[in-house]
Amino acid sequence: MTEKTLQDKVALVTGGAQGIGLKIGEALAAEGAHVILGDVNLEGCQASADRIKGQGGSASGIRLDVSNAEEVKSAFDSIAKDHKPLDILVNNAGITRDGLLVRMKEDDWDRVLDINLKGSFLCGQQAAKQMMKQRQGAIVNIASIVGVMGNAGQANYSSSKAGLIGLTKTMARELAPRNVTVNAVAPGFIDTEMTRVLDEKVREKLIEQIPLARLGLPEDISNSVLFLVSSKSGYITGQVINVNGGMLM
Repeated sequence: MTEKTLQDKVALVTGGAQGIGLKIGEALAAEGAHVILGDVNLEGCQASADRIKGQGGSASGIRLDVSNAEEVKSAFDSIAKDHKPLDILVNNAGITRDGLLVRMKEDDWDRVLDINLKGSFLCGQQAAKQMMKQRQGAIVNIASIVGVMGNAGQANYSSSKAGLIGLTKTMARELAPRNVTVNAVAPGFIDTEMTRVLDEKVREKLIEQIPLARLGLPEDISNSVLFLVSSKSGYITGQVINVNGGMLM
């Protein structure tokens, strides 16, 4: 029997209750990792963990508000105690509170930055402490195409994802001497519950702008993450992998 590429690894995927986070969790578990799905939706996490176990993988769910520093530290301490120090972190938790700049409420700006950027900082900080001691580890931050090119109506979301790219490069420089890689995946428009609420005409106009003529699939993102946490990418750090069907070149 061929050994799986992530055998005996412990991975945390934030925002793992559904969508892209769940798909990433499934991909990591299929390669042998024990996957912990962290989300404010504990019931959803546990249901998704059961789904992974039903596929033959190893998984568990925890409640995790990534914007709460105490809750994040407690979660990382529990993971190290119950399993082992973390090998893989995927910062996937993210929300949108869209609105045009002149109408955007301060609370909507703050909440999106708290979850999307501060949350990745807090989780990355705790992961770094464990990984630096082990002198190995891989962190992948889920950014976005709009963090590179901007998007009308998403001043908060675009800014959070642009900041996440800067955080990725800084973390990569600081952690490289301890053999910890930090990269980002920047999805284009992916076919998820978030994009399914778009009007059909808006979806059609989006697809017209994509050279590969389709929205991305969650599997397109999970495959890229799987590569970045595998030994095949051991000499890659501080990079942003754009997964957008050629929409942004």
